[in-house]
Amino acid sequence: MKKIIKYVIADILRNKIVLAYTAFLLVISLSVFNIEDNAGKGLLSLLNIILIIVPLVAVVFSTIYIYNSAEFIELLVSQPLRRKKIWISLFAGLSGSLSLAFFAGAGIPVMLYAPGATGLIMIVVGIFLSIIFVAIAMLAAVTTRDKAKGIGISILLWLYFSLLFDGLVVFILFQFQDYPLEKAMIAVSGLNPIDLGRILILLKMDISAMMGYTGAVFKDFFGTGTGFTISLLVMCCWMIVPTWLSLRKFNRKDL
Repeated sequence: MKKIIKYVIADILRNKIVLAYTAFLLVISLSVFNIEDNAGKGLLSLLNIILIIVPLVAVVFSTIYIYNSAEFIELLVSQPLRRKKIWISLFAGLSGSLSLAFFAGAGIPVMLYAPGATGLIMIVVGIFLSIIFVAIAMLAAVTTRDKAKGIGISILLWLYFSLLFDGLVVFILFQFQDYPLEKAMIAVSGLNPIDLGRILILLKMDISAMMGYTGAVFKDFFGTGTGFTISLLVMCCWMIVPTWLSLRKFNRKDL
């Protein structure tokens, strides 16, 4: 299992796409912090880039990698190895390498320019999002044999979580504006890991005052130790559940 993980990590870290992704994050991060006059504004500018680019690269790259590694996976399955170990090793290799690329590209500049609690949470959220969307990508890839269809499913899921979900929430709030839905939005936010990460970072930056009464409700919940712990557990569930579902499908799949 360790040998498979090491091979996958070494193979991905040599990939030109991952190297370009790391270099892009590094250039953007350094540019943002050097342009802005304080670290807080730099983190705020970097936030939107992390919430959009990191999930997109993780989900698309991971889906393509799984399809391109089909022959390698078939070779491993033909060996006296349990399918569970093979799939978990691929997941660990993909998530580990992409998390390392994110940390090298964005995490190190954040630690240098904003070495506080907010910067640490941003790094943790970025790593969590990398792992979560690797899990989602593997679920999409194992669902269908068609490479184009699998990549399409991955991109649609990214579009839903990054763009469409917020639109649906705003539509629901507009339609039921006469009802007190602010507390219900706390539960709804857990259905989207990107929104959950955004809320955690914005509340730590103390910008919740700009969000009105809803922001106050979020701050009362997520600002407490219990709320913060629950939100991290929800994000862990977003890593575990798609991985478990993809593992079940892989175990039953006829290669």
